[in-house]
Amino acid sequence: MFSMKKAAGVSAAVALVLTGAFSVAPADARAKAAPKTLTIWADNQRSANLIKAIGTVADQTAGDYVPGYKVDVKGYASFDALKTAVDSATAANGPDIIMGANDWVPTLAKDGKLAQFTLSTSAAKNFTANQLGDLSYNGKLYGVPLDINNVAMLTNDDLVQTVPTSFGAMVDYYKANKDALGLTRGLCVAGGGMSWGAAGILGALGGSPYAMSGGKAKTTGAPFTVATFAANVKSLLLNADGTPNGFFTDSDASCGDDFKAGKVPFAIIGNWEWKSYVAEGFNMGMLSAVPGVKAGTFGAGFGSVSGALLTSFAAQAGDDNAAKSFLNDFFGSAAGAASYEKYEGRPPANKGAASIAAPGLKGFGLAASNASIPQLGTFLNGGATDTTGLVLGTKAAPGTKGAKVPAYWDALPALWTALVSSDSKLRKDPVVASQLFANIMAANAANSVNN
Repeated sequence: MFSMKKAAGVSAAVALVLTGAFSVAPADARAKAAPKTLTIWADNQRSANLIKAIGTVADQTAGDYVPGYKVDVKGYASFDALKTAVDSATAANGPDIIMGANDWVPTLAKDGKLAQFTLSTSAAKNFTANQLGDLSYNGKLYGVPLDINNVAMLTNDDLVQTVPTSFGAMVDYYKANKDALGLTRGLCVAGGGMSWGAAGILGALGGSPYAMSGGKAKTTGAPFTVATFAANVKSLLLNADGTPNGFFTDSDASCGDDFKAGKVPFAIIGNWEWKSYVAEGFNMGMLSAVPGVKAGTFGAGFGSVSGALLTSFAAQAGDDNAAKSFLNDFFGSAAGAASYEKYEGRPPANKGAASIAAPGLKGFGLAASNASIPQLGTFLNGGATDTTGLVLGTKAAPGTKGAKVPAYWDALPALWTALVSSDSKLRKDPVVASQLFANIMAANAANSVNN
């Protein structure tokens, strides 16, 4: 059980960090003198912010966070410098815990530098299966999710006073008010672009770049049900004659400006830019995931996490139980995660911490916990080949055998153009366009096992 009683020590740590009197330069060897020391490595930003939350070693009394231990946070000059140090670390100088990226996990686990970790029951309830899957390799968990890189939908409370509960409710509002209010669109993407930022819109309509099961992306089968997605597009994005109804377009141009000007009621914004919207007077209590077709459901956008990872060095130094205790009781708890993210300023992955965080962080954190999928480059970056001609073509009109299958980053914008472009020459039948996108993502999912 961790203690938050060190308020004075934390204040002193903040002053030391800000004045430069305290250095977080990493040592080459770990200190193991009494009292015992638990060592954490992080980049310069995360290390400084964790020190603000827990204090320096000098501020702590042994047992404040882990019985018999003080916690020593070592900071590296940059994220890249941290990765270089981790890659060269050994049992002689390596840390007990690393604060790093989710995509470090497979390599470090294969290299034997990470140790399997089990969350306590009380900590596990604070995270989604997809978040835990982000820090897993071959079905084994290696750490605790810290914070999220994601977008969320912001409702313009100058126009709409309550967050919508379904996609249809947004469309209905747009249709009822577009002429009177001069709305340019109903929903647009201000942050993240038409592939990464628009993933939650794809999900809300019933699509997905890959199917998820138990926190893992499936490498076989269809990524989504084409008939359902196409039917939702027809009923929610198109008029009866098949032309776009204007609610959502294939361009993110001027989205942010139009939203701020009151010409768009709903916009996707990034968690790196929410403070600029606060400065414009927008209410971060109006953030949410994109509501789905069925009321109370949400579209899953990308929400990969950073993590506090357990190293194999901890066991070799006899510190593994202490490291597991800190991971569970500090980062795994709502209070501990919130105390860190108060300074780090990113949306907490921890659902309990998200519920008590500042409005902007709370909104993005809860949006991710309601619906998110990990960002998996092996699935999204392409690399598959159409060996049969049936990925990019049909039996009636086969594609070129041996053609390169597009990456998700190109395929989703192309799908939006095929569905809702203002140019009728670029539009395709929703079923045909949706099937092509599903074929592309299924081929890239199957190819992911080779990456």
